[in-house]
Amino acid sequence: MRRPKGVKTRKAVAKRFKITGTGKVMRRGAGRRHLLQGKSPTRRRSLGKAALVGPTDVYRIKQNLPFSH
Repeated sequence: MRRPKGVKTRKAVAKRFKITGTGKVMRRGAGRRHLLQGKSPTRRRSLGKAALVGPTDVYRIKQNLPFSH
């Protein structure tokens, strides 16, 4: 059987971003994979926390996540 047409969620975007209850978009900090010895402990800790996505990209991310807002 063929799947009915409709809006699909972009799974690559769904894995990288989360939308909060108030509609803000959260992302993980880049630069946490390797070369951690050269980064200060404070910087490493702050990279572990989630950050807000800038207003320029929020619209495009929400377009790719149709069922989350």
